[in-house]
Amino acid sequence: MGLALQGVSHAYGDHKVFDDLSVTVSPGEIVCLLGPSGCGKTTLLRLAAGLEFLQAGTIKFSGEVVADNNGQIPPERRGVGLMFQDFSLFPHLTVSGNVAFGLTKMRANEREQRITEVLEQVNMIQLMDTYPHTLSGGQQQRLALARALAPRPAVMLLDEPFSGLDQGMRIQIREETLGILKVSGAATLLVTHDADEAMFMADRILIMGSTGILLQEGTPDDIYRLPTHPFVASLFGQVNRLSGVVFNEGVATPLGIFPALGYEDGCELDIIVRPDGIKLSEGGKYGVPVEVINARPVGPSTFVRFCTSVQNTSVQEFHCRQVGAFSTTSDSKIKAIVEPEGTFIYRRDKFDS
Repeated sequence: MGLALQGVSHAYGDHKVFDDLSVTVSPGEIVCLLGPSGCGKTTLLRLAAGLEFLQAGTIKFSGEVVADNNGQIPPERRGVGLMFQDFSLFPHLTVSGNVAFGLTKMRANEREQRITEVLEQVNMIQLMDTYPHTLSGGQQQRLALARALAPRPAVMLLDEPFSGLDQGMRIQIREETLGILKVSGAATLLVTHDADEAMFMADRILIMGSTGILLQEGTPDDIYRLPTHPFVASLFGQVNRLSGVVFNEGVATPLGIFPALGYEDGCELDIIVRPDGIKLSEGGKYGVPVEVINARPVGPSTFVRFCTSVQNTSVQEFHCRQVGAFSTTSDSKIKAIVEPEGTFIYRRDKFDS
């Protein structure tokens, strides 16, 4: 009964953002909208919040209609918690004053108790009398979360809430935020363009394409392991792209022949291979001979660029990640083996990209 957007359509003039889109979020569930900039993620969030006028469809909070063709309830009456990319804190109010802003309907003693509760949740009770400009980025994010959760909203809407934090702080804060949101029991819709963030935060992920179409919906594991669209397969970092024509249930490529069972001869296929789907071995019996261009250690793994043949006039470069250190000598004979787990095959005529 949490959040339901049903058959929602929206356009800016002649530009259609999305058409007949439906999204549901259950109480206590975290759903991430993941997609490129300009695909309509933030517009959908603003429609749910009531910050954008609904043009077509129905929006429900806890089973009650808050917007449809007959009108819409204003944002302040929807019982929604909002967190924006820039936190939007009130600089003239203290930490406790920011949290108290949405608690005007409570008695004074209840309000003070609730302020204390949420500030303890975000570990900021000792800073309740300070002002936002004196806080670090991580503390400002915690305060924005506390202010949004203070009125006990049925629905939480978060728009790129961690993008303003540095890498180390982002990991810590999103872990804390995940725990707090789960305890709150609110139906949470989070917008992001960061695939790793969506994988970490979400119970379900909704992938939106550049044209506002919902490409795939599923658990983080399903999205990563069973991508149904080439765009989804390439969301998790740089990938290797191959193409070819089916002949005798196989496709010949510079990285070898890929099985293509179920595809007819003459069918054009696009093949995506993730970096961790290629294994390099020295002096191995199987695989395609390659020449290593360079190898760079990246934490616990090594990023390797290589090409398939220096004699071939149409040399193609590839890259992979090898676990641990990887080094070669000038006379090393390296072979590449592509593993099925990191390989995804798509009919070219079925997808736009």
